[in-house]
Amino acid sequence: MKLLTPACLTIALALVTVPVHATAQTPAKPAAKPAAKAATKSGSSAARTIEITGGDTMKFDKTTIAARPGETLHVVLKNTGTMPKAAAAHNFVVLKPGTDQVAFNNAAFNARETDFIPPAMKDAVITSTGLAGPGETVETTFKVPAKPGRYAFLCTFPGHFALGMRGTLVVK
Repeated sequence: MKLLTPACLTIALALVTVPVHATAQTPAKPAAKPAAKAATKSGSSAARTIEITGGDTMKFDKTTIAARPGETLHVVLKNTGTMPKAAAAHNFVVLKPGTDQVAFNNAAFNARETDFIPPAMKDAVITSTGLAGPGETVETTFKVPAKPGRYAFLCTFPGHFALGMRGTLVVK
């Protein structure tokens, strides 16, 4: 019963931000695809695939991803949930170090047109996917930063970060 209350809150928040013309059947925007292709071409080795799922619990199944500096990763996010896309889509966003996750998430709240990546803060993003509805998969391929450290990843759909849909890319 505890999951129902946050889920209802997420739906309510999402519906408040849904434009009148939007529907649950709106396809995910392929915004990350051009950048992903460029990252693949610049990588010197084959990408290692990381599969992540996210569902109606508003949590990723992996909260830590280990990587080597400069490694190329191919992240595949599958939405295993059943809630409509307009109410609970998921994305995967990796932020640069020093980015205020709460401020980024707050700015993302009103950025539906850009898959909840705030245009004024897009320089803080290392990589991101489009939005995945139930049963959909989105992906991104990127080169891991050369500098060892901890890089936050999160879902920027309204309410999901607050419910714990986040993790850490550990580069060492």
